[in-house]
Amino acid sequence: MFEFIRGSVAGKHLDYVVLDVNGVGFRIFTSLNTIGSIETGEIVTLYTYMSVKEDDISLYGFITDSELETFKLLLQVNGVGPKMAASVLSQISVTDFSLAVARSDHKSISKVKGIGPKLAQRIVLELKDKVGMDLAGSSDGGDSASVNIVGADPVFNEAVEALMVLGYNLQAARDAVSKTYAQGMSLEDTVKLCIRNR
Repeated sequence: MFEFIRGSVAGKHLDYVVLDVNGVGFRIFTSLNTIGSIETGEIVTLYTYMSVKEDDISLYGFITDSELETFKLLLQVNGVGPKMAASVLSQISVTDFSLAVARSDHKSISKVKGIGPKLAQRIVLELKDKVGMDLAGSSDGGDSASVNIVGADPVFNEAVEALMVLGYNLQAARDAVSKTYAQGMSLEDTVKLCIRNR
């Protein structure tokens, strides 16, 4: 219903902010990352997601589109609701999360408070399955094996996989890494720069 909400930050709280939009205060639940990157009185744009349940309607919003996309990706995992997804993004950066999933590093994800080893494994498994489905529907008709580009630097291929976890399709991920990656760059720096230049 809402793609984004732009307004003045009227208040910051532990797990939500209040945006004043022409005299109407919107309570928007979010991550500590977003809360920490905005200031009271500042005009900001939050990319939003509306959670609708039988007894509750809540807005979730994030300062970057990539954080929102990661949030929505987490919601696709069985057992992860909006509050938990926002909590995950409060404790691990979008880049670190995407790298962990791309590398099947469920141990890093299990370090997040509230995420046990079993749920961490499920997150990796279910998100990798989702990435596989996205690939099946991509324009080049590739599958998960087609992520790797023969002869490419291993960091290049891992960066492509990490971006796909964040919601890029295969071609968009390859294009982004091609424009960004230079020999010798670390995986983390490559992914961060791709997201920043999106």
